[in-house]
Amino acid sequence: MRIAYSVETVRAAERELMAGLPEGALMQRAAAGLAAACADLLGRVYGSRVALLVGSGDNGGDALYAGARLARRGAGVTAVLLNPDRAHGGGLAALRAAGGRVAAVGGGSEANGAAEAAVARADLVVDGIVGIGGKGGLRPDAERLVRAVRGIVVAVDLPSGVDADTGEVRGSAVRADATITFGAYKPGLLIDPARTHAGALRLVDIGLDAHLPADPDVEALQHEDVAAMLPRPSAESDKYRRGVVGVVAGSARYPGAAVLAVSGALRGGAGAVRYVGPAADTVIARFPETLVHSGPPAKAGRVQSWVVGPGLGDGAAARHSLEDVLASDVPVLVDADGLHLLPTGGDLRKREAATVLTPHAGEAAALLGVSREEVEAGRLAAVRALSERYGATVLLKGSTTLIAAEHQPVRVNPTGVGWLATAGSGDVLSGLIGSLLATGLPAHDAASVGAYLHGLAARRTTAPHGAPIAAYDVSTALTDTWRDVLA
Repeated sequence: MRIAYSVETVRAAERELMAGLPEGALMQRAAAGLAAACADLLGRVYGSRVALLVGSGDNGGDALYAGARLARRGAGVTAVLLNPDRAHGGGLAALRAAGGRVAAVGGGSEANGAAEAAVARADLVVDGIVGIGGKGGLRPDAERLVRAVRGIVVAVDLPSGVDADTGEVRGSAVRADATITFGAYKPGLLIDPARTHAGALRLVDIGLDAHLPADPDVEALQHEDVAAMLPRPSAESDKYRRGVVGVVAGSARYPGAAVLAVSGALRGGAGAVRYVGPAADTVIARFPETLVHSGPPAKAGRVQSWVVGPGLGDGAAARHSLEDVLASDVPVLVDADGLHLLPTGGDLRKREAATVLTPHAGEAAALLGVSREEVEAGRLAAVRALSERYGATVLLKGSTTLIAAEHQPVRVNPTGVGWLATAGSGDVLSGLIGSLLATGLPAHDAASVGAYLHGLAARRTTAPHGAPIAAYDVSTALTDTWRDVLA
């Protein structure tokens, strides 16, 4: 599992670690890891050209010491100082001693031109402009230098101009090919829009683990985590012991939503799917194994979870179905039209069983009473706010899907692809998560595992080069995806 900590937490851990180390030892560890990563990316260090974009913080010091190591291996290294009077003294001395050169901006057009030329001809550029505490976009001098880059860009700890804690990007920012981060991942490296600026991630161990708390701020599941959570029927299992998921979806206008939600539910581990709604004939025609009932949900038979909302519409019947489902004593997932009909957060908190909400950015904005742009710019804040307001597990769909639950780390799903932005894919996801809930998986885990499998299924469907997919393609790929995770 990838785990990420806030800037405040990382800095506290660094202070504890440095208290027991010789002065400068931590920076040397970081610089060694950075230099090794740069060497790997260059392939051949001797004779290569490297430019260091050096700010006034410790990231600038890391870049300078790493540059000195590369210079000693035969690279031509030029440090471009954005704030010459505040550059790290020890790092600067080490670079010069290793044969590195120094250029500075702000000293007139000739000096600025030389700095830009050094950046433009470099095979690799190290971004050491701003550290993890930086806020806001790049300043004009830095932005101008970044525009001159033609080679590989390696960010030190995180790309300059992005917010380490939130993943927000307020202004211009570095777009790195790779980010070398130290000690622990930072939330912004895993969350869009900052994630798209980070490129490939590499974590350098500098000895922080013993000083970090057990519970991170953000985490991302990996294959082995998901494999450990997937339900496995025992020899004594029958379809009812494996769990029954109820699906309340579809309408005369959107019968396909019912079919897609059921298709996801059938491949999520539950022993049976019970469909309730007006699209029964359409569902049975595609999936004859489905149990169907005309409604209301309370009279349809026992289930271990409910999925409500996809294609439901907004009429009185839809509202009554949602009320019926929310009055049950089993976990409920609410999606799509169901989100528009939700009661207040206080009412939802009265439920004793878990509730899962799965909005996209527009639906999340409506639930929070803010603009869609505000949600998309601050996805981490939005998903936390929704979870707190409604007392629910919230899965915020998007370029990086986030899952929040009270008193638990926010989870980031790493498997999504852009081709998932297609009509009906959310219906498949809802059915899949609802099925995982019916097997007994806790809400936070069910939502996280469902998102992970959903994204992997899309990747499998679009492989190897990427191609348009339909939502049903994703559902049919779920069985092989499940098998791959367990392999």
